[in-house]
Amino acid sequence: MGTCSGHCGACSGCARELVLSQPEIDFLRRLGQYAFLPVARQLGDLTPVYPEADAPENMSLLLQVLEKKGLISLDYDKPLAGYAGYGKYPLKGSMALTQRGQQVLELMEYQGVTEN
Repeated sequence: MGTCSGHCGACSGCARELVLSQPEIDFLRRLGQYAFLPVARQLGDLTPVYPEADAPENMSLLLQVLEKKGLISLDYDKPLAGYAGYGKYPLKGSMALTQRGQQVLELMEYQGVTEN
């Protein structure tokens, strides 16, 4: 894995400016309330699913974007013990804020970022 110069402008994940949509902000805040949330996926499919979402498959893009921006980590080797909501998904894991994600939440709170 190479190092990122922050000048590509493609993901806005490593540059000095970070652009977040309202759904991204909302989900970061939700994840900030818990140490971990469940994540799952199908065998042979790299698409993450948040099983607690009203439409779990619709959250997949949001999770991928937040992971690409370095704000959350998805770990399929660490399922949540005792969590029964994984349902039909054979690959069970958890997600958490990264250090960068925690810093972004703290900065939003400090700057008084509110909902639109």
